[in-house]
Amino acid sequence: MSVRVGHAGLGYWGPNLARNFGDLAELRWLCDLSPELLAEGSKAHPNARTTSDFDEMIADPELDAVVIATPVITHYELAKRALEAGKHVFVEKPQAQSSAEAEELLALAEDRSLVLMPGYLLLYHPALVELKQAVDSGELGDLLYLYGNRQNLGQIRRDENALWSLGSHDLSMILHLVGEEPVEAWAHGNAFLTPGVEDVVFCYLRFPSGKIAHMHLSWLDPHKERRFTVVGSQRMATFDDMELDRKVTIYDKGFDPDFRNYGEYITRSGDVMSPHVSNEEPLRLECRHFVECVRTGEEPRSGRASALRTVRVLEALQRSLEAGGAPQHLEAVASRP
Repeated sequence: MSVRVGHAGLGYWGPNLARNFGDLAELRWLCDLSPELLAEGSKAHPNARTTSDFDEMIADPELDAVVIATPVITHYELAKRALEAGKHVFVEKPQAQSSAEAEELLALAEDRSLVLMPGYLLLYHPALVELKQAVDSGELGDLLYLYGNRQNLGQIRRDENALWSLGSHDLSMILHLVGEEPVEAWAHGNAFLTPGVEDVVFCYLRFPSGKIAHMHLSWLDPHKERRFTVVGSQRMATFDDMELDRKVTIYDKGFDPDFRNYGEYITRSGDVMSPHVSNEEPLRLECRHFVECVRTGEEPRSGRASALRTVRVLEALQRSLEAGGAPQHLEAVASRP
């Protein structure tokens, strides 16, 4: 079955999505407010109709699904209209700017038996799949703590801060690996370049099981870094997206008890392993997954419930940020399946 897709938003990230959906599905529509961007998109996808009217696109009775890659402040409203029109929805992250909006989208999708898939891209990265297997198999021992470094010089945004723009990536990975929601969230940051839009943010999360996590997020930094570290009781691992070949590295490092001296520990440093990781484009894998979910009705990996959890925690971190770093307490939620 060919999935017929309409695409909204041809700015910074949109053309990458349109390219993939043009290969994986039948791209019927392109929608954008800019005539220039529509003209460029039409050259790349000459068989797609173009419009600046989102409602005209979703009124097409033959359209199966809508892809939304517009500015963040429009995600909730456009996704809601598309779901109400009976279309499956792929919407770039975050799907909403509050948990109330995210819950409303989730309810709409459930009531209509529609696929709602927010674009948390890194959940589809082969390196994260490898890391998840290492965690779930017990290869790292008991999971102790995780942290992410996501920094660069640019791209400066004015409609979302570094927490929502950059942090949503690392947070989605943290929740995916830990399998719990945190019970406490702290965030400190500052807006140096654009008043009211924090470009540097430090976050801390504490989970019911005792695990902790940290995120350093910035687009005002001399280094471009995309590194995620997981520390277990037996081994440690990193996912470094800036590495061309060694995306995942597992370190046989830790502390072992020294039985000669009761109560003391000695450091252990063994082999360093880098498992093979597929170099297939993560965005292609993500888009293919959405198309398959539309065909089969399967719940996406970054589906309704998991994406809602991410927004709930982002919202708590934002409250902490606005309160000068005051810790925010979240209701404990059972481990997800």
